[in-house]
Amino acid sequence: MNSGDTAWVLISSALVMLMTPGLAFFYGGMVRRKNILSVLMQCFIILCVMSLQWVLFGYSLSFAPGNSFIGGLQWAGLNGVGQEPFADYAATIPHMAFMIFQAMFAVITPALIIGAFAERMKFSAFVVFTLLWATFVYDPVCHWVWGIGGWIRNLGALDFAGGTVVHINAGIAALVTAVVIGRRKCLDKSIPPPHNLPFVVLGTALLWFGWFGFNAGSALGANGLAANAFVVTHAAAAAAGLSWAVIEWLRVGKPTMFGVASGAVAGLVAITPAAGFVSVVPAIIIGLAVSVFCYVAATIIKPRMGYDDALDAFGVHCVGGIWGALATGLFASRAVNAAGADGLFFGGSELFLKQLIAVGATLAYCIIATLVIYKVIDVLMGIRIEQNDEEAGLDLSQHHERAYTIIE
Repeated sequence: MNSGDTAWVLISSALVMLMTPGLAFFYGGMVRRKNILSVLMQCFIILCVMSLQWVLFGYSLSFAPGNSFIGGLQWAGLNGVGQEPFADYAATIPHMAFMIFQAMFAVITPALIIGAFAERMKFSAFVVFTLLWATFVYDPVCHWVWGIGGWIRNLGALDFAGGTVVHINAGIAALVTAVVIGRRKCLDKSIPPPHNLPFVVLGTALLWFGWFGFNAGSALGANGLAANAFVVTHAAAAAAGLSWAVIEWLRVGKPTMFGVASGAVAGLVAITPAAGFVSVVPAIIIGLAVSVFCYVAATIIKPRMGYDDALDAFGVHCVGGIWGALATGLFASRAVNAAGADGLFFGGSELFLKQLIAVGATLAYCIIATLVIYKVIDVLMGIRIEQNDEEAGLDLSQHHERAYTIIE
């Protein structure tokens, strides 16, 4: 047991927990003012629901020994998860510290999907969808990639902090839900602008801050690998924020605050799977390139395809996550992490193919499973709110509250 490693993982757990309220402000600032409380509520109820799901059975399904597809239930209710280290995952910290660190990943992943169906899903259906999606999509994919006996882990594909497990997984689920739930009624007239850009900037800052725990904490110790992950995370985010601003400057004549915030988040997404395997110059390249891919997805492909990914959850998280996973196959180096592998640009010819397989399998499984879960819930209880409720806003129709009041 190492007290420094334990302290760092517990602090990192708190940092990652802060990302979900940060996401609430990031997304909340983008929607219309009549829907901001609904986004805040969705993020906070996920923090409650997913924390309980994780300790009751989600952690066991994700990380307990099982088969190549899913873990067992021997750790349900945290049975056998105590203060002693568990060498298969983290030899120098308590097993319970590892569990709570991973819990925060399980919390924020379904929260990312909110950006696709914002302003039009019933709250009751949302809670059920979140619980089922986490159980039947997040937990299995988490086990594939990180769990004992998981087939992607055994394959040798790399995902340091969740590019596949978190971002591709949530991002493609976002696209599925955006397509099947349909477009917002307001889009018949115009695309609503963000109602509160300062909230978007605040959310971006909280996400950037928390992401240091997300990525550097995934080293599971206060060590050199954590320092490397911290540095490359910051460099990639900075490069991506600058890159998005330059793209806007060249394409529309002016850089925007919203664009820089979007770029920074895209950079954080892209570096996540690679943070423990690449050095700083490749991280900058990853950050510079991801803004190009995400900008095209959000501003060119989405309007042409006609789907209403309201807050670009797919355009940023899935597209950025795919690039980050594949870039890991290009830029990973054993000089950074001896437990990793060499990517294509460092003499390794196999890793890139393994990354492709992991990305493809995650996309295929998540598309099918998300569609099935959505359709079952829609048949049983209905998912989309009524048109009158959508016009009134989810704050009033779902929660009987207003974010802003005027006192005369």
